[in-house]
Amino acid sequence: MKLLKSTMLVGSMTVISRVLGLIREVVFARFFGASGNTDAFFVAFKIPNFLRRLFAEGSFSLAFVPVLAEYRERGDRAALKSLIDAAAGTLMGVLFIVTAIGVFAAPFILAVFAPGWYADGRPAFDLSANMLRVTFPYILLISLTALAGGILNTFERFLIPALTPALLNVSFIVAAIAFQTHFDPPVMVLAWAVLAAGVLQLLFQIPALMRHGLLPRPRWGWKHPGVRRILKLMVPTLIGSGVAQINLLFDTLIASFLIAGSVSWLNYSDRLLEFPIGVFGVALSTVILPSLSQKHARQSGQAFSETMDWALRLALFVTLPAAVGLMLLAVPLLSSFFQYQAYTPEDVRMSSYALVAYASGLPAFIAVKVLAPGFYARQNTRTPVRIAVIAMLANMVLNLVFVGSMLWLRFPAAHAGLALASAASAYINAGLLYWVLRKDGIYRPEPGWLRLGAAVLFGCAVMGGLLWWLTPNLPSWVEWQAASRLGWLGLLVFAGLGTYLLAALTAGLRPADLKRGAG
Repeated sequence: MKLLKSTMLVGSMTVISRVLGLIREVVFARFFGASGNTDAFFVAFKIPNFLRRLFAEGSFSLAFVPVLAEYRERGDRAALKSLIDAAAGTLMGVLFIVTAIGVFAAPFILAVFAPGWYADGRPAFDLSANMLRVTFPYILLISLTALAGGILNTFERFLIPALTPALLNVSFIVAAIAFQTHFDPPVMVLAWAVLAAGVLQLLFQIPALMRHGLLPRPRWGWKHPGVRRILKLMVPTLIGSGVAQINLLFDTLIASFLIAGSVSWLNYSDRLLEFPIGVFGVALSTVILPSLSQKHARQSGQAFSETMDWALRLALFVTLPAAVGLMLLAVPLLSSFFQYQAYTPEDVRMSSYALVAYASGLPAFIAVKVLAPGFYARQNTRTPVRIAVIAMLANMVLNLVFVGSMLWLRFPAAHAGLALASAASAYINAGLLYWVLRKDGIYRPEPGWLRLGAAVLFGCAVMGGLLWWLTPNLPSWVEWQAASRLGWLGLLVFAGLGTYLLAALTAGLRPADLKRGAG
């Protein structure tokens, strides 16, 4: 049960961050709403966030953790420490240059990512450029934080890295409530909150590294053999991580040509989708990557396959009902959490279209996080990159098809086409990853999948019917006070969860189906 316990630990810590993330979005909605100014901030934050996922959580972590796990398996402490020091120094040097370029070239970068604003001369462009100068150093700070987290995760110290993301949300909440009146416009405070969060997150990791004797002493290590291996693995993972982020930025590019508020509507719906992805998908991916890397280093193919099988079974059991719940409760969720003051009932309606579309792809989004480590743990970074490129191209084509069709049909929420394209491309990505793992004999499904699948589908059908019957008519949600909305929402969530579990058990679900391989 080792992996299951670790996943539950990381997931429970991530719950804290995600709950704070929802509170953060409630605060954003209350004080800033969905406007041109909030669009400006979300774009200014999205660009360094793009680089964070590209360098930190993306290509670097995926290449660093398997190599670090291999060094750990050798048992040579001096060699391990040398790798950590060289990797930290090299990462710091490269990202310092990237950060300096980003700060000085902020308007030019923004013109690439939001050309609609630049072409129309919208005030949001200048505001967003000023914010980007403040938020860009976040990439350097959070990348060093990710390096520290990768070290701790490799040594099975999951608690501190899992808690660290919560500091970003704390910074946002405190800044918006306590300091927004000191800025003109008030939304500018959020950019400074990003910078403050980067400093806090990095400092938070240092005591844990010191306790375990793993605190890096950064030094330039371009020629270190371990760093060279990391860099070699990073090239394709950089492309792969970039593909995923290009999809998001391409969405922003298209949304900049749509009506004002489109970026914000997508952001608020994406925030609710990120709750299950972060609490479960990221936690599962974080836990299985070091485990798979160690099993590959030991050449234990059967244990490798069993671990992947356990992760996929657990993902099916959790994500399918979560997707159904998000789709059926889109308006209640958005209204309960965000519809206060500046965030209007019309914003709820427009965001709900995007949330339904995003939620339809939730099983695929999380399946990718389970399947991709099956390649990265084996230090095969090329295959998932090729697949990611195919998914990216499909996403771009589908973006144009879906948004163009909705505009042609005069559908009021053309931005939902962007969310639907993201969901469809995620299924393409997950399907191809699965097919290659099966074809190459890396993953072999264990017995019990038919019974598990039937039980999950039956549970989702019963739960969906109950939610459909119990949910009050949609106009009621936007008219009720906060206490009534939250009370009804809590009732629906607990009723749906209980019904799903009971129906799945009745249909033949066995707890043993979710434990096999979790060692």
